[in-house]
Amino acid sequence: MSIRDLIEGKKKWRAHVARVKALPKDYQIVYKEIQNYLFKVGPVELTEGTGMLSGIIDLFEEGAAMGKGVLEVTGSDVAAFCDDLIKDSKTFADILQESVDQEVNKAMKKVPDKKK
Repeated sequence: MSIRDLIEGKKKWRAHVARVKALPKDYQIVYKEIQNYLFKVGPVELTEGTGMLSGIIDLFEEGAAMGKGVLEVTGSDVAAFCDDLIKDSKTFADILQESVDQEVNKAMKKVPDKKK
């Protein structure tokens, strides 16, 4: 990654943060919780730019413009809303699970078969 890419990424992130700060306070609170949730359990693609997060801001901006409360947009179960967003995405948990399975399978091939 070049310095130019880093600078461009930083500019995009600052613009993203400015959009969040322009949202009504209740939307900001829920957005931060969604962001934290997705950073912990979320999809691998989340770290590759702000695509999904920008989509959430788009949705929130529309909801706010229509005068809706944030929970009218997400539903009362915000974690379920997040899970629905990432249901078809590969998560870090999936990668860890695959890694563990591969390591166990590799180790088991080295263990002599005791059935004989």
